[in-house]
Amino acid sequence: MKRAEVCKFRLFIADHTQNSAQAVANLRRLCQVHLAGRHTIEIIDVLREPERALAAGVFMTPTLVRYVPGPDVRIVGTLNQTPTVLLALGLGDPAA
Repeated sequence: MKRAEVCKFRLFIADHTQNSAQAVANLRRLCQVHLAGRHTIEIIDVLREPERALAAGVFMTPTLVRYVPGPDVRIVGTLNQTPTVLLALGLGDPAA
């Protein structure tokens, strides 16, 4: 991914569960550190908008979908393994 490229994320959560809260906090922290000014985050509560989760093929929460730049990348979990999340999103250095 190019350094100046903008990333757009959808984070599917289930209400205010502990795992959902951790995923939100971890994603925000990751974006502040690694994508400052180059990201948007949309948080979707699957209990309030189940049709959006089904349309996106999301069956577990929390699930992060990076849809820009394409292709889509999906990560399930609390996003607490920052180096692994960065690699999956194409933001990490595989040699590091």
